[in-house]
Amino acid sequence: MTATPGAPALRYPDAERLDLVEDLHGHAVADPYRWLEDADAPATQAWSAAQDDLYRTYRRRWDEPSGARADGPFAGPALTARLGALLGAGSVSLPVWRGERCFASRRVGDEEHARVLVREPAVPGGGTGGGTGGGTGADTGGAGGEVERVLVDPLALDPAGTTTLDAWRPSLEGDLLAYQVSTGGTEESVLHVLDVATGRPVDGPIDRARYSPVAWLPGGRAFFYVRRLPPEDLPADERQYHRRVWLHRVGTDPTADVEVFGAGLATTNYYGVTVSRDGRWLVVSASAGTAPRTNVWLARIDATPDDEGSAAAPAFTEVMVGRDAQAGVSVGRDGRLYVHTDLDAPRGRLCVADPAAPGVEGWRTLLPEDPGSVLEHVTLADDGDPERPVRLLASRRRHAVSEITVHDPATGEPLPGDAGRVALPGLGSVSGLATRPEGGHEVWFSYTDHTTVPHVLRLDALTGTTTLWAAPPGVVADLPDVRVQRLEATSADGTTVRAFVVARADALDADGRPLAPAPTVLYGYGGFQISLEPGYSASTLAWVEAGGVHVVANLRGGGEEGEDWHRDGMRGAKQHVFDDLVAVAERLVADGWTTPDRLACWGGSNGGLLVGAAVTQRPDLFAAAVCSAPLLDMVRYQRFGLGTTWTEEYGDADDPVELGWLLGYSPYHRVVPGTAYPAVLFTVFEGDTRVDPLHARKLAAALQHATSAPADERPVLLRREVGVGHGGRALSRTIALTVEQLQFVADRTGAVR
Repeated sequence: MTATPGAPALRYPDAERLDLVEDLHGHAVADPYRWLEDADAPATQAWSAAQDDLYRTYRRRWDEPSGARADGPFAGPALTARLGALLGAGSVSLPVWRGERCFASRRVGDEEHARVLVREPAVPGGGTGGGTGGGTGADTGGAGGEVERVLVDPLALDPAGTTTLDAWRPSLEGDLLAYQVSTGGTEESVLHVLDVATGRPVDGPIDRARYSPVAWLPGGRAFFYVRRLPPEDLPADERQYHRRVWLHRVGTDPTADVEVFGAGLATTNYYGVTVSRDGRWLVVSASAGTAPRTNVWLARIDATPDDEGSAAAPAFTEVMVGRDAQAGVSVGRDGRLYVHTDLDAPRGRLCVADPAAPGVEGWRTLLPEDPGSVLEHVTLADDGDPERPVRLLASRRRHAVSEITVHDPATGEPLPGDAGRVALPGLGSVSGLATRPEGGHEVWFSYTDHTTVPHVLRLDALTGTTTLWAAPPGVVADLPDVRVQRLEATSADGTTVRAFVVARADALDADGRPLAPAPTVLYGYGGFQISLEPGYSASTLAWVEAGGVHVVANLRGGGEEGEDWHRDGMRGAKQHVFDDLVAVAERLVADGWTTPDRLACWGGSNGGLLVGAAVTQRPDLFAAAVCSAPLLDMVRYQRFGLGTTWTEEYGDADDPVELGWLLGYSPYHRVVPGTAYPAVLFTVFEGDTRVDPLHARKLAAALQHATSAPADERPVLLRREVGVGHGGRALSRTIALTVEQLQFVADRTGAVR
């Protein structure tokens, strides 16, 4: 979108280029914008303010009353309204059962955040109780004399909408609820406990509980959780680390909590902690940062509602320690130890063992690895006796599409015929296989696909039938008539890479081929084992409805094809991820879906690194890029945010060999003056404590200096937002950000002329 005659031209702010070149393990590494790392420096603040002005100048062009910008599908009011309608169904979580109480989180219509609610039988003549943080406690109705009450409402806690609900978990009896909230996008969770019957607070706040699980003991008198050591006891650059597992007694001062596990282990460890339903077993897992390996220990604690047993001083036994693999461990209602692992099975297998002898040597494979799918979840179902399960259900992911199979729990053999497979509504994604803690034949799971809002289905594991349990509570918008198909491309080393292509039905011929090249968004991530599966997306549907094509690429580094697929896109093999994206982009062009001047790449966080690499390695292939909360300076990334925890994924810049990997693709270090770079929109969030906005500042400055493309034709822009961070945000903020991102790619790919 060129400027309207008379509108001010886009001019990049001045940015000093330092003559800073360091010798790092024999590499001469330039860093001309090192000064932009300091967000509080006057020079950085002045530069950032100038970037804000530049972006506002660009944005004013969308407010000009001219042509398609004023009344087309990408006009601000129209796009805002359409995204609101597509998100108007709201959301609903899987149920969490505790006796007759059913807990869930739900967002209705245009509510800014999901709230935690409880549904329970009405008490004749009794009140409905109350909620915390503005929960009304009002009876919202329900079948069979049930009432539903709000327990936690983030907007009541903070009307500005900057407080997010990070996690919640009811006690085993369902009379207490632990929940965690954070503010301003920091993700620095503070833990609270409330009384479910009254809604009144009974414990907290407990700070330093970021990424903490909560594992209740029977009786609700105590729970295990994870908390960082006090910051005053640590060096300044280590205060985000040094987690420990603690035992907390409800209502007591957290300074008196008992340290249970973690002393002497890796400072960057993240811990998982669970307690078996009967209170007999404690499982603790540890992984150093985001390393794709876990160590797991088991302890017998024999806690009862009236006695914590040996919970305060458990004697741990190794389940799996020192192996280059991952494992999720639990003790089933039948008393067996279940191990979901990729040890000797990169696509996953399920093993069983005796909790009294839990080591690897005692494992027996129950569900072997499937060479064509990835094992995701397993659960047991029974017909009345929880100690004698009669069904074992497994959800798998086959080329990113979910399936559920049914097995004999004793042998692992699939049930014959149709009984061995659960019919799903389509080619979509399943999450969770939830059951009642006391057992039974009911199983709940969430389902979504590209045109289906996530909803919860109830499965009768004995008959194999599924019924709708809970739909999103709002109004489901009329959806465009779209088609979804798979595309395969061949990467530089011959690897087959798959992608989902979403397009309007009337843009395709009878064989599903595009009638003409269209503005296209190519989205990817490619890291940390994260799989991009079929799912409902308001931004995708709005873009496709307006005539665009949306493509989601399943790149190496993700988890779509198992751990080998992940490892083939990490550390020294990271370049494979970028090659995979390029292969998909070139296939889209070759097959007539789009052209380079109508193609945009889009990604955030690790996906922002992907976009940065695409822009700097293949600027000829893309017209535009949306680069959100990105990693871009891979020489210094581990010095900021949570970067130290990612060295297992990317490599350690302090290691001479691994620095070579990083320099090979680091976007900030691959900028070449005189190159006609695509238009780039960097979106960053000032509350981000995971990925520091300095990455976007430095590459934005570098590209603005280097690009030969006129700013009015291929602008490089930086959009800053305060009061939010890397993760959750209010609905209105989500819509506002998406509107501006979609308008940018529409502008630069020809969707708006």
